[in-house]
Amino acid sequence: MDSQDHTGTGLLRPVYLAVFLDMVAFAIILPVLPFYAMNLGGAGLWLGILLTSYSAAKLVGAAVAGRLSDRYGRKPLLIIGLVGSGASFILTGMAGSLIVLALARAVAGLFGGTIATAQAYVADVTRPAERARYMGLLGASIGSGFIVGPGIGAGLGSYGFLVVTSVAAALALANGLLAMFLIRETPRQRDHKPSTWSWQTLAAQPASLVILIAMFLTLFAFVSMETTLAFVARAEYGLDERGFGMILVYVGVIMIIVQGGIVGRLAPRVGERRLSALGALLLGGSLFLLPFAQSFAAAMAFLGVLAVGQGLVSPTLSTLLSRRTSEALQGGMLGLGQSVTSAARAIGPVLAGWLYDQGASWPFVLAGAAAMIAAIGLARLRGADALEPPAV
Repeated sequence: MDSQDHTGTGLLRPVYLAVFLDMVAFAIILPVLPFYAMNLGGAGLWLGILLTSYSAAKLVGAAVAGRLSDRYGRKPLLIIGLVGSGASFILTGMAGSLIVLALARAVAGLFGGTIATAQAYVADVTRPAERARYMGLLGASIGSGFIVGPGIGAGLGSYGFLVVTSVAAALALANGLLAMFLIRETPRQRDHKPSTWSWQTLAAQPASLVILIAMFLTLFAFVSMETTLAFVARAEYGLDERGFGMILVYVGVIMIIVQGGIVGRLAPRVGERRLSALGALLLGGSLFLLPFAQSFAAAMAFLGVLAVGQGLVSPTLSTLLSRRTSEALQGGMLGLGQSVTSAARAIGPVLAGWLYDQGASWPFVLAGAAAMIAAIGLARLRGADALEPPAV
């Protein structure tokens, strides 16, 4: 195992790069998508539908990618996801109506299982005790993409939506080509038989169920904020695409600091369960306060706390789920985790968009309550930091 860890962690650098570039391409369109939807006649509900169409498709795509990566290996599924994402950006740029735009985002979701496959890759080549650190670095790669991507998108927004999506497509396709040459398959014993994972297996693991529910609730809370923040930024502070993009960069910088450094240092001392519960608590509290901010500075402070909470909860929950899963089923279970978060991204935007149309503070209040419920569940999950994978 020592030799595997010594060489295995070196295998992660190209994977981190691929995930970073994948997130850059994904995030490039985020600052301009809400405003393009508005130009096509969409309001809060339609923006929710656009985000939901992506996540509903990813609900299926991530689970399938995780299971197939258990059978055929991590590398081919990563490459398929990256190339498919590039094609989806081309379709997105060609969309001239809200319906076609929603269909194009659904295609993107079908190829959006790269994070689950990358998480399984990390689990293949790291020890359980050090996994939170490397999951945190994977999260930092994701966060870095969300720093760079919105900044590029905000800068390109004045050139038009088609230019933005074309840049995203070119980057995604180039990323797939790089992955073919740079990423190596993990040095694990692959089982070419179908995975033995089943819902009965999951039902016998109550701790895993709690973790999956917490994944759903915390991501539901975060995406509810993401969906409606652009409308709040325009209505309350008069921000355009560039200003909103800078807010996303600000949130991303904080998340990468937390995931790239703080999680790795605190997890061995505090434990993943306590860190995840703390993250959910910070996330929920800041969401409750955000719509009642009396100034732009106060709103930025609440968003900073929110970013810290999300930065703590995301990698620690993935680590907890991985440690509860046998090596042969890592891809399937982590793919299920990504499907659960995709369900949150499918339900959250459309519900948050509808609630925003009823009252600007309602999406944030509901999101805060969801995160608080997750914090309570994680706090009550006694001994989860020391749990070993069950026998299969």
